[in-house]
Formats: sequence, C-alpha cells, structure tokens
Amino acid sequence: MARKRPTINDVAAASGVSTGTVSRVLNGHANVSLAAELAVRRAVDETGYVVNRAARSLKTSRTGSVVMVVSEPQERLFEDPNFPVLLRAATRRLAERDMSLVLMVVDDEGRDRVARYLRGGHADGVLLISAHAGDPLLESIERSGVPAVACGAVLGSERVVPYAAADDRGGAKLITEYLVGLGRRRIGMVTGPLDTPGGTLRMEGFTGVLGRKATKRTVVHGDYTQAGGERAMTELLANVPALDAVFVASDLMAAGALQALRRAGRAVPGDVAVGGFDDSAIAAATSPMLTTVRQPLDRVAEEAVRLLIALLDGEPAESVVLPTELVVRGSA
Repeated sequence: MARKRPTINDVAAASGVSTGTVSRVLNGHANVSLAAELAVRRAVDETGYVVNRAARSLKTSRTGSVVMVVSEPQERLFEDPNFPVLLRAATRRLAERDMSLVLMVVDDEGRDRVARYLRGGHADGVLLISAHAGDPLLESIERSGVPAVACGAVLGSERVVPYAAADDRGGAKLITEYLVGLGRRRIGMVTGPLDTPGGTLRMEGFTGVLGRKATKRTVVHGDYTQAGGERAMTELLANVPALDAVFVASDLMAAGALQALRRAGRAVPGDVAVGGFDDSAIAAATSPMLTTVRQPLDRVAEEAVRLLIALLDGEPAESVVLPTELVVRGSA
C-alpha cells in the first residue's frame, strides 16, 4: 500500500503548534516566534511534508512564482557579469519565502510573450532588470495588474514602479572627483545607454563635477558591452587626442576601453587614467586592474525582492537607494 502523503496537520502534530502557525511559518510571515519556526522546520524535515502548490494557488490565488524580466538581448545576459549576481541574490531571497523565479529575456520580439504570460496569471509579481525608459512593455505590465518592482529606477516611471538601486549619480561623482584629484585635466567619459538610469544618472554625476569642461566631444555614448566600450574609447581618443583620464560607466565597457588604449599605444595609468563602475569580477581580471565604483548588486536584488513581497502582502513599498564606494586599483 502506498504511503499516505504527509499533510499540514501532520506537521502541526509533530511540531506541537497549530496548523495556523505552521501556515504562517511556511508563508514567511514575521509574527512567529523563533522557537515555533524551528519546531515547524524540523517537523517538515521529519515528516517529509511538501507544499501542495496547486492547492495553495486555488486557495490564495497565488502561483508562488515571480518572473524576472531582463530587457536586453540574450547575448548581453551571458556577457555582462552583473546579471548572475542579481539572479543569484533574487533567487536566494525568494527561496526564503518558498517562491520560485522564472527568467524571461526580452528582445524586440519578446514583449508580447511576456504580456501574455502575465495576463495568463502565471506569476504573482515582476522583477524588472535593465528596464528602458519608454519601453511599451511597461504599459503592458501595468495593464496586467501584476505588482512590479525594478532593480534600478525606471526613468520616467519612478513614482509608478518602486525600485531598489545603487546611487548611480553619487558613485559617478566619487570617481570623477578622484580623477580630478589625481591632477588629470582632460577627462572624458563613456556613458551607458541614456534610456537607462545608469546611463543618465552616471553622466549627471560626471558633468556635475566637471561643469563646462564636460562637452559633446569629451562625452561619448556606449552600450554596456565590451565591444561598445572599445568603439567609444576609439572615438573619444579621436575627439580628444590629449585625453589623460576617462570614466567608463561600466567595468565591461572599461575592459574594451583598455583594449582601445593599448592598441593606440597609450599607457594606463601613465598616459590615461581609467575608472570603471560596478566592481564586477571583470575589474580584478583586467591589466591593470580597474579602479572602479562598487555598487552592492546583491543587496539591490534583495531589497527589490523585499519590496515586491511587501506589495504582494498589501504593504507599502518605498523605493531604496543604496550607497556606492570607490575602489582604487592600478588603472588610476
């Protein structure tokens, strides 16, 4: 005879608490004593109890899953070292609530698929990664009624979509002031895409320090790829042959910028000091290693999940901006 599947009543009996307390523990509610939580967790292990997600969904209208929408081409997902950090931290934080993460990468043709998925009720919430200002997907998500939170502000929708972000403007100001403090006088910048907060806010931090010294010739726009950083650096050298420092708005682009400088015969940091942004794994792998701005991406993802869970629980969700810090290495 097949063994009967353990129920929540079995967990309650084994742990010596009520079924209501068991339910609160399994759903991650805070108003449970530590002793009760430990007893329930131990009883779950002993009984082999597994949450019946289908039954829970029928009862609560919850799916137990969150969809992470990455608004970039698939190749960016595998090239950029920041995405795995966000994915790992968000997955870990959701697992604490026994929730699953579904990853959807959105290119120009993927928006309808995401919209259909959300309209079909397949996810309780949305985590937006690298959202671009004016993207029609944002309107589709709003129409779906599914709560959404962004990692990084969504430009133009900051009051509509709660977000957790690093202080892009402040971090850019830190590294620009550092380059000025080195005595560098002809400082350029490679920005990120200007429809993203990292593109716009980091440029604002840079220009806020340099004022009129930041011109259209000294600021070149990149695309957060290594190849894009190399192209932008080549253009910047053509615009300003006597360039002696550059702030590049991501470590990945900075790695490309170093290649362009090496090809042009410019020594780093002797001829040109280079600063990046992120403090990703790439920063310690370049030659020389990158001076950069550290943004706490793991905390950004964790805070974004916390905000989303608050929305799902009917609680207020106030956007959070986390501080950045300067990390000095060999490139500047």
